[in-house]
Amino acid sequence: MDWNLLRTFVVIAEVKSITRAAERLNLKQPSVSNALRRLEVQVSRRLVERDANRFELTEVGLLVYEQGIEVFGTISQLPLLMHGISDDVTGHATIAVASDVICPLFDRALAQFHANYPRASLTISVAPSAEVTKQVRERRASFGICLVGRRDPALDYEMVYREFFGIFCGPRHRLHGRNGLTLDDLKGESLVSFQTDHIFDALRPVALLRSEAKLDTNVIGVSSSLEEVRRMIVAGLGIGPLPLHVARREVADGILWRLPPYDTPPAVDIFLLVNPDKAMNRSEKALLSGLQALLAETPLEGRVYNG
Repeated sequence: MDWNLLRTFVVIAEVKSITRAAERLNLKQPSVSNALRRLEVQVSRRLVERDANRFELTEVGLLVYEQGIEVFGTISQLPLLMHGISDDVTGHATIAVASDVICPLFDRALAQFHANYPRASLTISVAPSAEVTKQVRERRASFGICLVGRRDPALDYEMVYREFFGIFCGPRHRLHGRNGLTLDDLKGESLVSFQTDHIFDALRPVALLRSEAKLDTNVIGVSSSLEEVRRMIVAGLGIGPLPLHVARREVADGILWRLPPYDTPPAVDIFLLVNPDKAMNRSEKALLSGLQALLAETPLEGRVYNG
């Protein structure tokens, strides 16, 4: 049905005159008469009985008028209903991340989110990757970013970035500052590492490297926190793995020293975890869609951090 014809008919029915309806609508009388005829053709019924002395709605005309009033009454309420509803996104989002998530793309997503929606708030909780997965599965987190050992079939996964791990020592270590080292020089060295540094866990490539270098029997300290693994390396407890792009600045400052292998560092992928069954508020949806848009527009080679 043509809504303009219906609107014209409602005015005709209210003023009971083609002439007065034309005046109210600021239209010419033939245009109003034509609109009435076209509406009657659409509904295949006469809507008005009229002559020189009579103007009455037919039974169908009365029905169309009553329904038209209800439709346009609802439409007229829209400005009132929308009053006070702001386009601003408010609400709270909770992101669960592993401690070793160092990602310029993620930082950019947060910056854009805050610039676009300054009234929205965030909580970023840091936890081991297994706990991040659990929080997302249990819908306690809006989404998660972490390493992945085994995929949970209840969750959706999207790769955020790829990082490469190197082996490092601190300034107190005997190998600090030495060039031309090989994996044989690392045999028997004490090791610090991550809790996920196992053959069947998220840092499998690092575990394989550790095994190749014969470092798998002398583990001095472990942590789920990148910062704490770095602390133990700098303190001289042992050598240990760190993402190359994370360690780059401290290597340049002489705090960390990179050890072999130099040419074939192990690669580890970091994933975005989303629970498709979680009902999200506007803030959560905006943040997630912003991050996913950045991932979609950034080719994989732009999300590989090799230090």
